Amino acid sequence: MASVKAVCISERKGERKHPVDVITVKAVGGVVGDAHGDDLKRQISLLGVESVDKLRDAMPTLAPGDFAENILTEGLTLYELPIGTELKIGDVKLEVTQIGKECHQGCEIRKLTGDCVMPREGIFAKVIIPGDIKAEDEVVVL
Repeated sequence: MASVKAVCISERKGERKHPVDVITVKAVGGVVGDAHGDDLKRQISLLGVESVDKLRDAMPTLAPGDFAENILTEGLTLYELPIGTELKIGDVKLEVTQIGKECHQGCEIRKLTGDCVMPREGIFAKVIIPGDIKAEDEVVVL
């Protein structure tokens, strides 16, 4: 079973995201309280803990939110999901809109490890059905 390991926000752009107990997601604006939540195509970012683990030898202190992900998952290879895939997390429904992203060269993790997994393995989604998401919620591919 795939699940949410952590949910994260950052109040200002350029800051690392930090874990919170719950995030509220809306169809307009994405993650409430997150500085990156206003883009219609990339409302929410997701990354698998399996992707984070690929850099854990080089940087053992990696924490949820360090890759600027809103949702850290476990048990699902996110970057293999086709664009248009729908995910149900608790009562929330998301649609995958993008796989990976162009990474700015100033990425702190890239500087420290020589690599960053978010540009290849992070995914972005838009909100179809709004609601709350928290750690331990089940992630279901519809």
